[in-house]
Amino acid sequence: MAQESIKEIYGSLVFGDSVMRERLPKDVYKAVKETAENGTHLALDVANTVAAAMKEWALENGATHFTHWFQPMTGLTAEKHDSFIFPAGSGEVLLEFSGKELVKGEPDASSFPSGGLRATFEARGYTAWDPSSPAFIKDGTLYIPTAFCSYGGEALDKKTPLLRSMDALSESAVKVLKLLGKDVKRVNTTIGSEQEYFLIDKEKYLKRKDLVMCGRTLIGAPAPKGQEMEDHYFGVLKPKVSEFMHELDKELWKLGVPAKTKHNEVAPAQHELAPVFETANVSVDHNQLTMEIMKKVADKCGYACLLHEKPFDGINGSGKHNNWSISTNEGENLLDPGKTPQDNKQFLIFLMAVISAVDDYADLLRLSVATAGNDHRLGANEAPPAVISVFIGDELAGVLKSIEEGTKYDGSGATKMSWAHVLPHITQDTTDRNRTSPFAFTGNKFEFRMPGSSLSVAQPNIALNTAVAEELDKIYEKLKDVSSDKIDEAINGILKEMLTAHKKIIFNGNGYSDEWLEEAEKRGLYNLKSLPDAMPHLLSDTNRELFKKHEVLSDVEIESRYEIFLENYNKEIHIEALTLQEMIRKDFTQGLVAYMKDVTNEALKKKQLLPDLTISYESDIINTLDDTSEIIGNKIHQLRDDTERAEKIEDALEAARFYHDVILKDMEELRTFVDKAEKIIPDGYLPYPTYGQLLFSLR
Repeated sequence: MAQESIKEIYGSLVFGDSVMRERLPKDVYKAVKETAENGTHLALDVANTVAAAMKEWALENGATHFTHWFQPMTGLTAEKHDSFIFPAGSGEVLLEFSGKELVKGEPDASSFPSGGLRATFEARGYTAWDPSSPAFIKDGTLYIPTAFCSYGGEALDKKTPLLRSMDALSESAVKVLKLLGKDVKRVNTTIGSEQEYFLIDKEKYLKRKDLVMCGRTLIGAPAPKGQEMEDHYFGVLKPKVSEFMHELDKELWKLGVPAKTKHNEVAPAQHELAPVFETANVSVDHNQLTMEIMKKVADKCGYACLLHEKPFDGINGSGKHNNWSISTNEGENLLDPGKTPQDNKQFLIFLMAVISAVDDYADLLRLSVATAGNDHRLGANEAPPAVISVFIGDELAGVLKSIEEGTKYDGSGATKMSWAHVLPHITQDTTDRNRTSPFAFTGNKFEFRMPGSSLSVAQPNIALNTAVAEELDKIYEKLKDVSSDKIDEAINGILKEMLTAHKKIIFNGNGYSDEWLEEAEKRGLYNLKSLPDAMPHLLSDTNRELFKKHEVLSDVEIESRYEIFLENYNKEIHIEALTLQEMIRKDFTQGLVAYMKDVTNEALKKKQLLPDLTISYESDIINTLDDTSEIIGNKIHQLRDDTERAEKIEDALEAARFYHDVILKDMEELRTFVDKAEKIIPDGYLPYPTYGQLLFSLR
């Protein structure tokens, strides 16, 4: 695609800043920008002018409908489409779109997860336009990003608390910066979400009930080859995969999504897309769009796109690395250490605020990424462990050590490298990267590596923004009455105090090792291995007070999310248990019985023809499959009985623990013997594609 073509299509379906500047009167444009950047109230006459311009632009670009696009607690997006038409009599229609329709919508709130906030018979809910995230056109409809709340005003979505957390961090950061002599209006959190995914053949996907119903394979023996050759990572793109990626880029660019990097990932059939950093709110919206467009383009190209955290056993699962930073409204990155980080007091304050936040609220960060799918991935030697730690690298470790000991840091400076005469000299980074760290400093940002691939990145950023806001408030309280001539001395004391209190969270070694887990326990760090372990921490006094103080979540909103997260976990595993039983009874057993029958008949024919011929090979197959099938029968009955027990447990946390401790164990034991039999049964007898066919059939 030519450079001019990229510029022409990029943002072509977005009612963005350049379109508004062109189509809105100057005073209206200024009012919208003021609302988006500073949260000022938008007058109805301004909304009417914006709506009229937005409608005309949408009609010119082929739109016939509009929708308030929101993010309920399902983790997906939701939309209800209304046309622009308005009856004018005599069989004619007008095309209208008012400021009221732009600003406010009334979707049915009764059928979305509410965690008890709404009764089933209470249907009314509201959506409200979010001017900080641009409207766009998709499939002939004008999409208006909105927040979603109940009739009583409680947040029923992920956008509302995210916006609140961004405001909280900004307010706290601005106060600290003013003490340092910086007069800024706002501080923004920025995100770049790396999205991992699998592509498999669509026809094969449709033959796997487990993939269709659950997003992951519940049975399946490993293929002879997995990822051990390390030949897929950054490997040459297959032609059809490359076509998919080109089409994906094009569709995302039209919607203003800054898709930047694409490559093959570690596991066979696994890939990654990474965007450029954007303001957190817009980045979250764009990541939701990215996941949707990935599936849409994959279907068009004859693929199925899998976003589950662990679609295949025995090979790497998929994450969504949350690259997070903070910048002023003037574009200054507050996590940029500069050339002399030891002298950069502003950077050190914000660095220690983040480190302290991760330590004080490690349980909150862990539960923010807890899902049934992610539980399969974390700690599996492919992703960070469930223990949260912070990697800062050698240089910053040296800087912080000098602060703690009160000594002068004398860094070695940049090193030039060249490993062949023809190659250019390059500057070596002052620290290596640590891919085993859950929370790693990577130059001028932190990379939170724990979120799963299907997760809305709003969740971890709500937790992170609010926790950092709290730590900045603590710093502000200690500095607000210090005179300007003593500010540096006071900052040094605060940094030393914070480091002493929170250095236990810093770890620069191998996060995959058993030794680290033992060391983490000695340090008193959390090791919350599953969602049932993590979720009760949402209701702790510490976390409740954090969210309430910064007005991110109220008590009832916290409790509703606790119920929703547990309910989603229980439903997901329940569906998996039912799907596994059906797949074995209706699909796998058919192939098992057919193969045993054919082997038995062949053995009998041989004996009838030549009674002295040995049939040891056939006998071994039959005996092995017969013994295995008996065990499978017993274990599927056990799973059935335990699933029925789970259905009767009323308490959500008790049910979650039962699903984790009993149902998942039943499923794993059952799978072990199904996979054992599958290794023996020829592919032609199985009514579903095997791992080898799924993972190595892309062209």
